[in-house]
Amino acid sequence: MKYLNGKWKKGLVFLCFAFILIVTSCSTGSNPTSGTKKETKQAKQGGTLVVARQSDATKLDPQFITDIPSANVIYQKVYETLVTPDKDMRPQPLLATEWKQADNTTWEFKLRKGVKFQDGADLNAEAVKKTFERLLDPKTGSPQREKFAMIKEIKAIDDYTVQFILSYPYAPLLSILGSNEGSILSPKALQEDSSKLAQHPVGTGPYVFDSWKSGEEIVLKKNPEYWGKKPNIDKVVFKVVPEDATRIAMVETGEASITDQVPVTEIARIESSSTMKLYRTEGLAVEYVGFNVTKKPFDNVKVRQAISHAIERKSIIKGVYNNVGKLANSAMSSKVFGYSENVKPYNYDVNEAKKLLKEAGYENGLDLTLITSDRKERINMAEVIQSQLKGIGVNVKVQVLEYGAYIDAINNGKDDLFIGGWGNATGDGDYNQYNLFHSASRGPAGNSFFYNNPKADSLIEAARREQDEKKRQKLYEEVMQLEMQDAVYIPIRVYEHLAVSNKSVDNFWLSPVNYLMINEAVLK
Repeated sequence: MKYLNGKWKKGLVFLCFAFILIVTSCSTGSNPTSGTKKETKQAKQGGTLVVARQSDATKLDPQFITDIPSANVIYQKVYETLVTPDKDMRPQPLLATEWKQADNTTWEFKLRKGVKFQDGADLNAEAVKKTFERLLDPKTGSPQREKFAMIKEIKAIDDYTVQFILSYPYAPLLSILGSNEGSILSPKALQEDSSKLAQHPVGTGPYVFDSWKSGEEIVLKKNPEYWGKKPNIDKVVFKVVPEDATRIAMVETGEASITDQVPVTEIARIESSSTMKLYRTEGLAVEYVGFNVTKKPFDNVKVRQAISHAIERKSIIKGVYNNVGKLANSAMSSKVFGYSENVKPYNYDVNEAKKLLKEAGYENGLDLTLITSDRKERINMAEVIQSQLKGIGVNVKVQVLEYGAYIDAINNGKDDLFIGGWGNATGDGDYNQYNLFHSASRGPAGNSFFYNNPKADSLIEAARREQDEKKRQKLYEEVMQLEMQDAVYIPIRVYEHLAVSNKSVDNFWLSPVNYLMINEAVLK
């Protein structure tokens, strides 16, 4: 097979990604922030882009990040990947200019020449090799290791050719290489002290890490030595502003340029403003209520089923989210390959819920703790759930945690019940299923339910190996129905991503994953 130069060719690579194009090309998202060519020409070079955010990052090492807000600071800004997804989640060349598949388990990449890391190290095959060897080394302790468990060996063929040898065929390899977890790290930084990458990232991207004042702000600066098209903006400041109204006010007055954490209650205000613009696009993520299935009383499936029957999901979409987003039927968005409309959540049925609780031995009720992050909508959802579960004799204590503490709590199983969300980073069902439900992913890798079902594991493993997309879809439908039968979680909402910008900003966009893409942004 000839090398791919960012264009679709016949063969196995096409088969691996055609479905991503199909499921994502119907996006209803628009980009009201994109200026005309005339406007862009009039835009001044330089300036500081201030991004107001609710919470600080937890860490900045892509091999240890487990949340989108942290990844958002560095993804395709400080760090780059071999391939990068476009707006339709189709893989395009980035640090790799070409690739081919020699057979089902051998992938070969040609690297871009003349690229340097921000500490002066060269991008070459050894750099790529060392990046993934560090990720795959059990001693590293990366929560992302299992996402790349199919990689058996990385070979540096010459300075600019690298091969990935897989243990088994893995259909969505390119999509995972294009995610934040696939970021290529500086070999010099790895050799000197890799632990520093959590606080001081070093990549090949258009922005260089400058500083981090914990709880206040992270600053990036334009990379003057960047190999590609240099950004228009000189500096990006990710400023921590916990109060929703304050973030919006900062954008309205121009004190901040963008906030990509927009409360649904502020939409009317934004749309009526003369200085703000609203960006809306359907995403790949799903929000849910999760059970820690290892802790009493949720080690009893009947209790989980009872809670599932007692939550009226439609009222949450309408009352909490003001109909932003849509009702989910599973942990997979309809824009992700492997989605099935045949997966049916538990219907709202208070009598059935009471019956199941009685059968489980909890006729006299329960006392539970529901954990949520400090996002306004999540808190409101928790209060609605608290009210609904009173109807079946379940008393819920709502525990609101700062984002970092919330991530720590669900990663370490310090909860009974939690409100969570999973942002698919690839457009492929494997990213949902393996990370959320496979027993190897329990804990920080994504399986915060601590779910362990050998049959589910087997189906998930079969789906990631299967090259026939129709068979893959069938396997995902079967495993999602099993997870619903086991009542591991309650699907609530498919995300609609929102951002608000001051009208002085043009040419940014939100990816379907909800990454803020600012490399072409301009300040007028």
